[in-house]
Amino acid sequence: MNCYIYMVTGNNRGGFTYVDDIARGTIAALQPLGYEIINLGGHEVISMNDLIRLLEARISRKAIIERHPPNQADMLTNQADVTKAGRLLDWHPKVRLEEGVGRLVDWYRGERDWAVQIRTE
Repeated sequence: MNCYIYMVTGNNRGGFTYVDDIARGTIAALQPLGYEIINLGGHEVISMNDLIRLLEARISRKAIIERHPPNQADMLTNQADVTKAGRLLDWHPKVRLEEGVGRLVDWYRGERDWAVQIRTE
């Protein structure tokens, strides 16, 4: 099985968050706070190139990368400010990026029989 990735330069950076952390924050936000906008998001910013290298190391396979021209709407860096979530919900991401990637790969390998049927194109 090959790992195909379609992207521009890969230098764009984002803050990624493990789904369990987002679920925990969403549940914490169910408490009555009034009307508030609260960001839940990643605390570890990483470039797409570095994230791909992390995945390649975890799965012991090299990604096949196809680069495309940038879209004018592409953001160079994206990270959520979770200060308010910490103050109002006592919420902070707990799962570190490398651990989350490992959990994702382990989950996929465990669910591969049906997960390979999902079209992502």
